[in-house]
Amino acid sequence: MENSTEIVTAEQFPVLWPVPTRWSDNDHYGHVNNVVYYSYFDTAVNAWLIDATESDIRSLPAIGVVAETSCRYLSELSFPEEVTVGISCERLGSRSVTYKLAIFRANGQVLAAIGRFVHVYVDVHTRRPVEVPGAIRLAITRDLLN
Repeated sequence: MENSTEIVTAEQFPVLWPVPTRWSDNDHYGHVNNVVYYSYFDTAVNAWLIDATESDIRSLPAIGVVAETSCRYLSELSFPEEVTVGISCERLGSRSVTYKLAIFRANGQVLAAIGRFVHVYVDVHTRRPVEVPGAIRLAITRDLLN
């Protein structure tokens, strides 16, 4: 996670993926419930992967399962706000990918949260760890690591 003094901006993320807030995201206190932030991370990463690989990642012989995730909340969100998830790659291993993520509101001007998301790739049938699929490795290398 980032040092608390580090400034995080939308420009630090090679991919900015829009994720709409929904009426049901707000909790009893009138703001987006903390667990929903993880849904925004998951939605953005997987939607970007589908778009970047031009394939249905669910049909690959290996799937990414979430092994670790974290979130630091910095600013409240509330429906109906425009939310953008910044995606970058912190680490691309042989069998896993660690994404650095951020949630921005107000067209990338206000940082609402920062987080990490680790995908470990496993065989779709055996659920044993395998290499990151070539199409996913290519998309990450092309879009997130240059």
